[in-house]
Amino acid sequence: MSIMVPSTTPALIAPGRQALDSALHQFNQAADHLGLDDGLRTMLATPRRSLTVSVPVRREDGRMEVVQGFRVQHNVSRGPAKGGLRFHPGTDIHEVTALAMWMTWKCAVVGIPYGGAKGGVAVDPSGLSARELERLTRRYVNEILPLIGPEKDIPAPDVGTDEQTMAWIMDTYSVSAGYPVPGVVTGKPMALGGSLGRAGATSRGVQIATLAALGRSPEGVTVAVQGFGKVGAPAALYLAEAGCKVVAVSDVTGAVHAAGGLDIRALRDWVAESGGVRGFPQADALAHDELFELDVDVLVPAALEGAITEANAPRVRARLVVEGANGPTTPEADEILAANGTTVLPDILANAGGVIVSYLEWVQNMQAYSWSGGEVEHKLRDLMLEAFATVKAVAAEREITLRQAAHVIGVGRVAEAHQTRGLFP
Repeated sequence: MSIMVPSTTPALIAPGRQALDSALHQFNQAADHLGLDDGLRTMLATPRRSLTVSVPVRREDGRMEVVQGFRVQHNVSRGPAKGGLRFHPGTDIHEVTALAMWMTWKCAVVGIPYGGAKGGVAVDPSGLSARELERLTRRYVNEILPLIGPEKDIPAPDVGTDEQTMAWIMDTYSVSAGYPVPGVVTGKPMALGGSLGRAGATSRGVQIATLAALGRSPEGVTVAVQGFGKVGAPAALYLAEAGCKVVAVSDVTGAVHAAGGLDIRALRDWVAESGGVRGFPQADALAHDELFELDVDVLVPAALEGAITEANAPRVRARLVVEGANGPTTPEADEILAANGTTVLPDILANAGGVIVSYLEWVQNMQAYSWSGGEVEHKLRDLMLEAFATVKAVAAEREITLRQAAHVIGVGRVAEAHQTRGLFP
């Protein structure tokens, strides 16, 4: 039995539907390998709670606008729900459900006691003033207040949100509780109980996973990074510092290429001043699609889902694809890459550094304690390398891809938790 998304009319098909189809396809493959029965399969594929809210926003000129917000708790069998909050105009309930499902498997793969959740608001944050953004955030939190809490559901930053967003969430929740509750979110400013090492944790995890998958010295390894943002920019820097040669990057403004390697620090300074990589004087311009076709050792898709598709996968020349983004490769593209001998390090392993350090931040908050940056990075490295070794071993044992192995492990651990706990009543 394969779990399917309920059918809908073409007019109602949402932008995130493809992401949800991909997530369910990957889940069904794992469920087949594990031999799960129909009842358990349906339970694991179905979100525990899904909430859609209307979020009114008062604009500076006095106008009132209403946008949609979402929070999905996919599974809480192994612990409280955990997942980011994104502000993006393309966000919808299907996308948020897919991301929550991937978070469930991700937490299980790296062995941290969380379930998966995700939140989103269908809005372009760049079109809002700081005051409008704060009002939007606080109103959204007020609408989802019954769902979140340090022992229920802990949001974190994602696309379009940052540590300031988390500060507003923490304050809104704390005002309602009547006392400070730093553990209600992670990715907070240090002044409010944030953790050292959290800001670049996802990117650091991408670096750790990439070097582990290479299995050789990083010196001279060529890398192309699609998405020079919150994850891609630090990942490019960390890989360059490790000895790799980052030869191309892209963002929404364009793409740039330098055969001898980009000066990532200079490029980050350029982006801070100009708003994007386009026009960087120390590199040549490159079309977005051409980045995927470069003859490099490693390709890091670190933007949004659905970047590598059936259309461009045949032209991917990298021998290793490391998924810094969530769901950047469609199932059809996966099959093409596998047939061409390209190894894909899946998102639920490769970009798990963020949720690992979020967990470490939450533990520190709950214990009113803090670790040094070195201790946090050491714990991150240990968990990432242990998870990679387990996924690699399962892939070899079952003769399946790394993505399939990661899902077999993640889905299997959540299924075990369900069966051990039993069904009430």
